[in-house]
Amino acid sequence: MTLSMNRSIFFAAIFLSVPLIATAQGVASFPSRSEILNLMHRADAYQIENPVMKPTDRNWERGTWYTGVMEAWKATHDEAFFKQALDWGKQNEWQVGTENLGANRLFCSETWTELYLARHKSAHDPAMIAPTETSLSTPAPNSPAGAKRWYLDGGKPYVDSLYGAVVFAMLARATGKQEYLTIMRAFFDDVSRELWDQESGLYYRDPTYIGKRTALGRKIFWSRGNGWAFAGIARILEYLPRNDPERPKLVAIYRRMASELIKRQSPDGFWRANLDDPEDVPNPESSGTAFFCFGLAWGMNHHILPRQTYLPATKRAYAALAAAVGPEGKVQWGQQVDARPNPAQRASTHEYVTGAFLLASGEVYKLSR
Repeated sequence: MTLSMNRSIFFAAIFLSVPLIATAQGVASFPSRSEILNLMHRADAYQIENPVMKPTDRNWERGTWYTGVMEAWKATHDEAFFKQALDWGKQNEWQVGTENLGANRLFCSETWTELYLARHKSAHDPAMIAPTETSLSTPAPNSPAGAKRWYLDGGKPYVDSLYGAVVFAMLARATGKQEYLTIMRAFFDDVSRELWDQESGLYYRDPTYIGKRTALGRKIFWSRGNGWAFAGIARILEYLPRNDPERPKLVAIYRRMASELIKRQSPDGFWRANLDDPEDVPNPESSGTAFFCFGLAWGMNHHILPRQTYLPATKRAYAALAAAVGPEGKVQWGQQVDARPNPAQRASTHEYVTGAFLLASGEVYKLSR
């Protein structure tokens, strides 16, 4: 018996067999919690059996997948998800990622730190976070101990990096060391100062897109790039102390993004790859949509966003995402590794696409109560 069969209870959900647009429009309710759990297991099992990255990988693509695995566990308390993440950490000996970009190296550390925090205080295992702390305190061009702007890519800030900022809020909670919040504030503020567009309430992917326009004269705001930021802010807020002086500023950015995002959602429930010009890349795109669905659901679950305003958009988004999951568990319509709006094919997926879907599913699971 395959792992997929072990972890999935295949059901005939009607939203899996109808066109995407018809599925998303006029959605009255979420799938049942058992259906959402089934979707999570099927998507996760598909990714386990169809890895994109090499077996020993722990970089941002797989790191994003496992933030979704942890979200699935936090929402459902299904021990299969927890064990999967724990085994991955042990396999990698809790080390940071191997790529050069400073923020991307920390995506996996979010899972290590969440696993650490998930244990009862008396059972905390320092080995889970020690390599991350060592890396952050070792002088290097991609470490805050070695460079003021340690998070740059080719000398430029990039909005994707904000998803890595989450680990500092987690580490501050895990260790009580306030210097982690100081690092996070400087990092977040610097990236936002350069890439935040006050007029639109959205982020440019990097400085090269400031001032550029599409053929229709509209700005270029990459969906998944803004997804990294929107989901990242929600995850920061989850771990940031309630009395932190930066919290009101983060909440204000988060609320502004939420209000702008729902204006740009397409009738079929998806967001297009270019948020300001859906005709620029007209096909559906699931990774950005999943990050936005997660962020909106998280805001309602934490009483930061009003349900009456944001629930309809979240229902449409999750209906579209559920319909994008193929019978085998593949989360389809995911744009491949990129740095700007580009087309995705129905069959396109990746490990981070699955991760974003699990993030959305976990928060929707909680929201659907």
